[in-house]
Amino acid sequence: MSDNDIKRLTRLTSILTLLQSKRLITSTSLASKFSVSVRTIYRDIKALEQAGVPIMAEEGKGYSIMEGYRLPPLMFTESEANALITAEQIVLKNKDASFVDEYTKAITKIRSILRNGTRDNADLLSKRVANLQNFKSESTSNYLTTIQMALTNLFKIQLNYCSADNKETKRIIEPFALYYSQENWVLIAWCHLRKSYREFRLDRIQKLVILDDKFESHKKTLQEYFDSYIER
Repeated sequence: MSDNDIKRLTRLTSILTLLQSKRLITSTSLASKFSVSVRTIYRDIKALEQAGVPIMAEEGKGYSIMEGYRLPPLMFTESEANALITAEQIVLKNKDASFVDEYTKAITKIRSILRNGTRDNADLLSKRVANLQNFKSESTSNYLTTIQMALTNLFKIQLNYCSADNKETKRIIEPFALYYSQENWVLIAWCHLRKSYREFRLDRIQKLVILDDKFESHKKTLQEYFDSYIER
């Protein structure tokens, strides 16, 4: 097998991985990622289709894999497994209990498909990597995964929120984005009470309920929000 054949096989495998992990991906972005021409990507997509992969093409939007199609489990290299194990030690110190719980379940599934030697090495590494932040592993919130589901499925949230000066208010919000700062998660949301975007620290949320009401997806990007925040 020539070097070009090896490169193409590696690229085809990577394209499959990207298609499995993204809902839509364009030929232009694939060409840019692999430093090849769009015409080459067209040939790669055709080769995958001929191999039996049911790739759907949406004009002007990109490629996706037919819903319901499942690729065989992917194998992780040792360096990829090490990156995940290192990330695990950071996550375990996170102050949101729901996030820690969901990541722990995910990493357990990942460990189950590692080769024996890679798994043994990953287990050793997990015992030799430490994150000294939040040393006592104290949880201050348990809402992150619930908020993530509301954000991605466009459900409004009703919450009781305690401000820095201990004033509690009841609000209906539209979750927009999340970021992590100074060991706490912060939710950016459109607040119906204040009629503007507001930020809510998860550790100050007293009660949270996902409503049946849905909202229109926000047109603003997260970068645009941060840019306007800096201007203010």
